[in-house]
Amino acid sequence: MTKIKLQNPMIRLILGNTVSLGPGKIELINAIGTAGSISGAAKMVGMSYRRAWNLVDSINQDFATPVIITSSGGKGGGGAVVSVIGIEIIKRYQWIEAKALASVKDDLEEFQSYLQKI
Repeated sequence: MTKIKLQNPMIRLILGNTVSLGPGKIELINAIGTAGSISGAAKMVGMSYRRAWNLVDSINQDFATPVIITSSGGKGGGGAVVSVIGIEIIKRYQWIEAKALASVKDDLEEFQSYLQKI
């Protein structure tokens, strides 16, 4: 029997009908923290500026406190930073993800046996 390497499952948090937070949004938030701008972050993660901006807007609307703080462009240049709550959200998401994946590790390995071998 050929065993395939188990791909890393991804966790998406869906809370009610509005808040969905998953690996894509977390990656974008992290990229904004690194790049210091939405446009730079969009390039880093390979998405359009418009898509990144819409995701940032969606993220900020979902949380009580802004996750991404933006400043307008112009002579001094614009930018974006991850707020303190944004940093906490990233840490909390990663903790939830690690805990969830660890709790189902054996089940995921068993589930792997049902997948088509490549």
